[in-house]
Amino acid sequence: MATTGTTPPTMVARIACHPMFRLLIAFLFVVGSYAIAFGVGHALGPHKGPWLLLLACVCVAAIFVASYALFCRFIEQRPVVEFALPGAATELGAGIATGLLLFSAVVAVIAGLGGYSVVGTRGAAVLVPALAISIASGFSEEIIFRGWFFRLVEQWLGTWIALILSAALFGALHLGNENASLLAGAAIALEAGIMLAAIYLITRRLWAAIGVHAAWNFAQGGIYGIPVSGGAMDGVLVPRISGPDLLTGGAFGAEASLPAIIVATAFGVVMLVIAYRRGGFVAPFWMRRD
Repeated sequence: MATTGTTPPTMVARIACHPMFRLLIAFLFVVGSYAIAFGVGHALGPHKGPWLLLLACVCVAAIFVASYALFCRFIEQRPVVEFALPGAATELGAGIATGLLLFSAVVAVIAGLGGYSVVGTRGAAVLVPALAISIASGFSEEIIFRGWFFRLVEQWLGTWIALILSAALFGALHLGNENASLLAGAAIALEAGIMLAAIYLITRRLWAAIGVHAAWNFAQGGIYGIPVSGGAMDGVLVPRISGPDLLTGGAFGAEASLPAIIVATAFGVVMLVIAYRRGGFVAPFWMRRD
């Protein structure tokens, strides 16, 4: 009988290559990244001024990018395609523009229905801490939830299951935020969970998703002065927010509002359709021929 000349992989090798095993290793990378980031934040924290806060948050973003790169190089033994530089500026810029426009559309709807009005302004200095927090959250959360969790679960269970699980996890973890509610968690799952995963599916890179995530948070807190995922933040605009929580999002912020759910989820569904039509969906392992 003819042979191929190759040795079948051992059980240990098959386990080591399994996406869920790599996800467990990724969890260790996340813990290590947060530990290092905590040390940096303690040394350059907000009590030392907004510019040092910005430096600390840029360092946090760099820590997570480096951690992800090390994971790809040494655990998966592949290039870090999710952070490839060719086209990065275009994708990041498009993501930033999209995030700013989407959240501005949400505010426009809320304002049109009488829930948001501007009663004053603040100096541009308030933009620095908003930018800092947006950079840290945009990079760290997209690397964790789309770069690691969604991507690895998708390799094993397919795109649809990965989408559901990653969106549910993303929303559930926001339930621990200040002023959170079940509605807020569900809103985050629908808005960000679907939209950001869909953007990743289209590009198979993280630049655009990071841009949308960071710009959404920056616009929400830094420009419009609305709480970001439950945390109050001073913005350039001083708002008067009034009306039912379903309209305004209440103390959690506009992310928990019906206008945000409709606008962001609708955009996310459109992105999903585009990704699906481009053949970007992965079938679960039990439906694959190989």
